[in-house]
Amino acid sequence: MDILWLAPLAGLIGLVFAAIFAIYTLRQESGSEKMDAISNAIQEGASAYLNRQYRTIAVVAIIIAIILFVALSHAFPHGASDSGRVAIAFLAGAACSAAAGYIGMFVSTRGNVRVAKAAESGLRKALTIAFRGGAVTGLSVVGLALLGTAALYIIYGANPEAVDLIVGYGFGASLISLFARIGGGIYTKAADVGADLVGKVEAGIPEDDPRNAGVIADNVGDNVGDCAGMGADLFETYVVTAIAAMLIGGLITKRGMVKAIFPNIASNFALIEYPLVLGAVAIFASIIAIFAVRMDKSERIMPALYRGVATAAVLSMVMFYPVTAVLIGTDAHAIAIYLSAVIGIITMALMVIVTEYFTQIHAPVRAIVEASKTGAGTNLITGLAMGMLSTGLPVIIISGSILAAYFIPLYLTGNNLAGLYGIAITAVAMLSTTGIIIALDSYGPITDNAGGIAEMADLPPQVRERTDKLDAVGNTTKAVTKGYAIASAAIAALALFSDYLHKVDLPAASFSLFNPLVLVGLLLGGLLPFIFSAIMMRAVGRGAFKIVEEVRRQFREIPGIMEGKAKPEYGKCVEIVTTAALKEMIVPGMIAVVVPIAVGLFSPIALGGLLIGVIVSGLVLALMMANGGAAWDNAKKMIEDGYLGGKGSDAHKAAVIGDTVGDPFKDTAGPAINPLIKAMNMVAILFSTLFVAYSLMPMSP
Repeated sequence: MDILWLAPLAGLIGLVFAAIFAIYTLRQESGSEKMDAISNAIQEGASAYLNRQYRTIAVVAIIIAIILFVALSHAFPHGASDSGRVAIAFLAGAACSAAAGYIGMFVSTRGNVRVAKAAESGLRKALTIAFRGGAVTGLSVVGLALLGTAALYIIYGANPEAVDLIVGYGFGASLISLFARIGGGIYTKAADVGADLVGKVEAGIPEDDPRNAGVIADNVGDNVGDCAGMGADLFETYVVTAIAAMLIGGLITKRGMVKAIFPNIASNFALIEYPLVLGAVAIFASIIAIFAVRMDKSERIMPALYRGVATAAVLSMVMFYPVTAVLIGTDAHAIAIYLSAVIGIITMALMVIVTEYFTQIHAPVRAIVEASKTGAGTNLITGLAMGMLSTGLPVIIISGSILAAYFIPLYLTGNNLAGLYGIAITAVAMLSTTGIIIALDSYGPITDNAGGIAEMADLPPQVRERTDKLDAVGNTTKAVTKGYAIASAAIAALALFSDYLHKVDLPAASFSLFNPLVLVGLLLGGLLPFIFSAIMMRAVGRGAFKIVEEVRRQFREIPGIMEGKAKPEYGKCVEIVTTAALKEMIVPGMIAVVVPIAVGLFSPIALGGLLIGVIVSGLVLALMMANGGAAWDNAKKMIEDGYLGGKGSDAHKAAVIGDTVGDPFKDTAGPAINPLIKAMNMVAILFSTLFVAYSLMPMSP
């Protein structure tokens, strides 16, 4: 069997195991009638939102597919035939991305009540159910991503020209990811911030208290934001990164340099197929690693989860070598590319460690807790400072990885294209463990919802204590996943940027800091993530304001709510945030499409500067927001565990304010910068031929 067929086969096997874990999760006991009623309300709200979101996006996707078909009909050798295949790939990417998110959300909203029920008897079974429920999302994402990318590549001819056509698949994934991240982020944080402000701060009632009309919307938001949104985000990152590496491999092939750089390579197309096969063996590693997540007698949760990540990382590094030997060879040139893959795994591990340090209960979080003694002002100042400080080590790690991945192949092969390919392979390897990493992330909303159900269903206090332990770890796993996604997005975007430069064939003298077009592009690109984030933060603020007003109205107008004698109108808050999210996601979503086209038609050189500016400022801003927000959240939880007077104390009130600022940082604006960066790069690559043909400014100085 041709080793390339291992890729679609691994994708199918990943989906089979996703189904097995889904069946396992859904067969667990769901609990009392009251618990089921709460879970059903969360399911209905999440499904209603995603259905409306996808219907809205579908209209946009069809319009863009038509534009791709018409606009690119003269950009490919076979005209409308090729542009039609790009449009089909685009729609396939959008559909698979949506499906991956929907599958994960379906299981997540049903696993929550089963985790709450399992927590009645102890932590061990509850952890297993939550993690395997999260693994459904992880394996669905990597399974559909690898299956779709490999299948289209094979169907379209399995050659360098086929790679240019499947760029549409990556763009479709980017579009869904962008809207899912924006819409889901606005939904989840508008509900969360609004419910916290009026519940915890004003009314003085606990989190997830059934008297708060916003709690169902809050629990729905956990799923549409952290589960469906993250699933779509990493689906897109996985696909786009693989395509970026395939494009560079295709470039080397088109230039007839394959044998010159890699003398013992198996075939001329091996560099194109190598990223797909790396992803295939990593799926097998992730499946094995999921079974390695088991709690020992100490009942420590985080070591059990990290055991799974470590297993996936080690197995992947081991299995990457025979794949490299078969496809590229065993000489020094091939070993250089294998080392680039190893660098990707090491980068993933380092990002997990650094993110965990800045967001778990270590010195940075403790500093925020101590600052809460003197009020919300000092809490906010310290939280912002820690968020900014947390960007340093990740940027150093990413920079070191890029340099090592470039210079090792360059030194051993003597060719700079081998260095660019090394960077792309580092990104591919880093994302190869996406299955287990998304399982960590999707574990979070399941345990968060389980705690909410325990609170609302009046389960014994020890049940809530157990779900709180699971949820506290979930905050860190979600932060780790975001840090991982941001770092991989930066490296992948650099590979995509290299693809763009080669597509438009920019003269070296043109793309220089002495060229004002480049400088203007850099400034605009550096500005864009800030404007994008500001639009999203304001959207969260407006949505939260409406939730606060609605919950206040119900407290005021519905007698008996505070005494527990009347049931709040949960559906009103769900409808408010659903409408707000769908309305607010359009403008920031279109920025990623309209801006690069407009700048590219003005000057492809300026667009090159824009892409670099977006990558640099977007990386640092996203890290600051994601890490700072998670640190604020865990500082609040540390106080709620009894430190500085616990719940209801002045320090707790200050920490809640900090958390309300950090929430849209870590769950709305920060994560959405990832798909913004990659979507803009995909648009640039897709329309590069048109930019060269119709730009207003000359290509040379």
